[in-house]
Amino acid sequence: MGRAKPSRREFVHSAAGAAGLFHIVPRHVLGRGYRAPSDTLNVACIGVGGMGRNDVRGMEGENLVALCDVDWNAASDAFKSYPKARRYRDYREMLDKEARSIDAVTVSTPDHSHAAATLLALRAGKHVYCQKPLARTMGEVRAVMAEAARRPKQCTQMGNQGHTNEGTRQLREWVEAGVIGPVREIHYWTNRPIWPQGIDRPTQAHNVPRRWTGTSGSAPRRSGPTARRTRPSTGAAGGTSAPAPWATWPATGWTPPSGPSTCATRPAWSRETTKLYEETAPKSSRVTYSFPARGDRGPVTVYWRDGGLWPPRPAGLPDTLSWPPEEIGGQMWVGTSGAILAGMYGDNPRLLDPAKDAELKANPPAVKYERSPGVYAEWIRAMKGGAPNLSTFAGHAGPLTEMVLFGCLAVRAGQPLAVDPESGNVTNVKLAEEWLRPVPRRGWAL
Repeated sequence: MGRAKPSRREFVHSAAGAAGLFHIVPRHVLGRGYRAPSDTLNVACIGVGGMGRNDVRGMEGENLVALCDVDWNAASDAFKSYPKARRYRDYREMLDKEARSIDAVTVSTPDHSHAAATLLALRAGKHVYCQKPLARTMGEVRAVMAEAARRPKQCTQMGNQGHTNEGTRQLREWVEAGVIGPVREIHYWTNRPIWPQGIDRPTQAHNVPRRWTGTSGSAPRRSGPTARRTRPSTGAAGGTSAPAPWATWPATGWTPPSGPSTCATRPAWSRETTKLYEETAPKSSRVTYSFPARGDRGPVTVYWRDGGLWPPRPAGLPDTLSWPPEEIGGQMWVGTSGAILAGMYGDNPRLLDPAKDAELKANPPAVKYERSPGVYAEWIRAMKGGAPNLSTFAGHAGPLTEMVLFGCLAVRAGQPLAVDPESGNVTNVKLAEEWLRPVPRRGWAL
């Protein structure tokens, strides 16, 4: 009798068929509580210090084959924790040498290297996890979305942890159940940036190795920890807003490839003003997205505030409650018959009216959206043939990042932008090509 065809759980393969077969070891041989090598993913990580260290930790249940970081001092903890993983300074070299031995890649570099590393990993046939924001320019986002769309069997996930929170799913269920009536306004605010931002270009005395600047030779080149922490273009919006607005979509009707109709910067209501810088985001900003009526849904306005700006105290908030509820940030959904407050990442959603909130908690709407096991577990599960993950590059993360970048462009332009909902192009202002599709320097082409 011929050998039976191996089951899916007897091997792990990439969508492009690039990964080789594993040696199959029956579970009973390993003993109870052990996992067969065929159930384990081989993973390479790009950027393993700072936030990247958290991402490596999120994958440590798999087989960590290779670790890459330009700063081996920042990477030292990861290197010590996983001594068997091979070490690299250049992810291009790592992907070239490890292409046949890995199934998945995490990308946790500063923003200006996200797209280049992600595209290279996708083209190598690997599943890819990329930290937020997916990319720093509109051209980069479109390139990543297009590449991911051509590879539907490769599992992609952006690291917007907020979308995996139970509270985010509760909030969306409440809105869709009509708990506060049709939504008219959505407010997001954060105390970010907590990293260097609103700064001038460093002098040549701060030069660091050329490879730190990735695709762009004009990226801020600071020495020490600042070089790793600066967000040159996307600022607090790219670092924080991407995980927040997952539930915004049903309220605004904004679905890919459509974008917001207008995006404008307006004077902050508070006493604080901001200064624009050539190469870094300002210390604080307020961005207004205006969505026109669509179908049976009326117009919706979405506000984004960062740098410690927050909305005025809402009418009807009990005097016993402080405002804002938390210094770190939050969100507020205002409908025709009530309002919902929640943390920046969707945690602890509650109605503004305490009596109505108690009634809602006693009689909640039916659960509509599956609760996530977590941003890493969700992606791992999908790679192993389980339920699909939600923040895919082409279907969710890319369009969401575009929405964020429209706001960044409006801040940089210093004026309202009108956006074509089909093409995503700005129609009322001629923006600098460098802002939209910068030319990568030699050796780092997309």
